[in-house]
Amino acid sequence: MPRYAESERQSLADLLLTLGPDAPTINEGWATRHMAAHLVLRERRPDASIGIMFRPLSGRTERLLQQFAAQPYADLIARLRRPPRWGPLTNPLVDELANGLEFLVHHEDVRRAQPDWQPRALSPGHQAAVWKQVPLMARMALRRFPAAVLVQAPGHGERSTGAGGEQLRVVGAPSELALFLMGRQRVARVQLTGPNPLAERLRTIKLGN
Repeated sequence: MPRYAESERQSLADLLLTLGPDAPTINEGWATRHMAAHLVLRERRPDASIGIMFRPLSGRTERLLQQFAAQPYADLIARLRRPPRWGPLTNPLVDELANGLEFLVHHEDVRRAQPDWQPRALSPGHQAAVWKQVPLMARMALRRFPAAVLVQAPGHGERSTGAGGEQLRVVGAPSELALFLMGRQRVARVQLTGPNPLAERLRTIKLGN
């Protein structure tokens, strides 16, 4: 069985090491050291994730992130490469589901902040694995959007969502749709077809995290 999560983890670690600790990412306020710190913190201090979902504790999460980001960069990357074998997010039973999309998206967060980036050609199997998660993501992200939204990945499938109204279609490869639905609209290579005001609104509203 392909291990896309592990492949993305190691490729991202390679890229982070090559770029160094102060390269940009598309995440506002984060350099590459913050990205590495976030990923290590997520796996080794799962209690810190509470601050992402529960705003009153977000200050504690931010303090922990800054503490991790201040650690020697090479050590952070080494810890990222070798996660806890039986951690709640890294054990073999959940690794692909918990980390496959996480590492793909964060890999692109770093790649697409660099000059002259180009989309990667993911394998058909990898795209198919991403598509398995896109329909639920689309329903959760767009269920209140004031349009009848059709999310399409040619060759993989489609999902209808939205609150109803005028028609809006979002078309792209599964990986590009995943980036779009997780709030990376400005760098996701998708095609929006429908009324311009709705399309522009969907390109600029806050989605995902």
